[in-house]
Amino acid sequence: MTIKAVRGFNDILPDRSGVFRYVEDEACRVFTGYGFSEIRPPVVEKTELFLRSIGETTDIVEKEMYTFKDRRGESITLRPEGTAPVVRAYIEHGLYHRYRVARLFYMGPMFRYERPQKGRYRQFFQIGAEVLGDSSPGVDAEAIEMLLNLFERLGLKDVELQINSLGCEKCRPAYRERLLGFLEGLKDRLCENCKRRMNINPLRTLDCKNPSCIEATTDAPATLENLCSECSSHFEEVKRLLKRYGTAFTVNHRMVRGLDYYTKTTFEVLSKGLGAQNAIAAGGRYDNLVKTLGGPQTPCFGFAIGTERVVLLTEGNIPSPGPLVAFIGMGEEAEKRGLEIVRDLRNRGLRVVVYAGGSLKARMKHANRAGADFVVILGARELEEGAATLRHMESGREEPVPFEGLFEAIRGR
Repeated sequence: MTIKAVRGFNDILPDRSGVFRYVEDEACRVFTGYGFSEIRPPVVEKTELFLRSIGETTDIVEKEMYTFKDRRGESITLRPEGTAPVVRAYIEHGLYHRYRVARLFYMGPMFRYERPQKGRYRQFFQIGAEVLGDSSPGVDAEAIEMLLNLFERLGLKDVELQINSLGCEKCRPAYRERLLGFLEGLKDRLCENCKRRMNINPLRTLDCKNPSCIEATTDAPATLENLCSECSSHFEEVKRLLKRYGTAFTVNHRMVRGLDYYTKTTFEVLSKGLGAQNAIAAGGRYDNLVKTLGGPQTPCFGFAIGTERVVLLTEGNIPSPGPLVAFIGMGEEAEKRGLEIVRDLRNRGLRVVVYAGGSLKARMKHANRAGADFVVILGARELEEGAATLRHMESGREEPVPFEGLFEAIRGR
């Protein structure tokens, strides 16, 4: 009996890994252009980190975390999201002393136990960015513009930006009471989860995906109707700056996000090309999380990208990696001289695979199966003449090319 991968944990095979690498490289290129630096937190954290940051009544904590005891009996968790580990590292290493404003990005695997489906897996990948130490609405707008700039560079079409504001600790309590009063008369129409969590965090009902809950809360009061003057001014400035960037958006007053640490601005980027799982990025402001986890009061803004979903939309848009060249040296002297030729071609940016051993026919068959665009053949005659045989695999045409002219000949064809 063969051993298969664990359900929801997928192999990324060579025909797709190149798209992942392209998306990640473009993200790195764009983010560094905005002054961000990469951070690489571990994939395992103490469970308490996520209980205190994400919120104990969220679906992630209640149903989706991979949590287990280590050999010392300490509860540890495979990270379900990236913001809390970044904030933990920011506090632990005193990055608030080193940077007035820390601009950090990360990429890597996350883990949640949920039903695997297209674009959603139990091990999935995210690319995220966080700005720690700046409370200005300009940070919100610029980070969103940076994200949409990345999507434009990746060739993504038909994406929609939705924004909202959740208020702060000043105006949230009044909204909470108003929402709770609205929900009290709807208990019979809510799912059991919403009934149970309603008094702990009524905002969770607006994030529920149960159709009956969505219908029941259609006329729920909007957070925007209860913002204090500070939050209202902040949100208006974010909208003004997004318009200055030329960024189209819609205001979605139902968007509350699935994590408890968000304050003020929240947003999602949706794509029309993915069906039900149509959110490709989301984030917002979280001005109290650093203090909640034991650090100083630090305003923050960040987002995360669903890498698999973006890869699905990016496939077919990535540029060609360039021609694949197969080198075949017939005989010891040809193989020895071929090492210099192969090294030169690789150093100048070509992809070259060496096929050694076996007949010329067998090696040509290997090159064809590998999808080689060109084959460079070097034997006794070629050594004597100082010119390799260059075969164009698509046309079958062969021609002699001087050793020093191989690179130009391949690039030119």
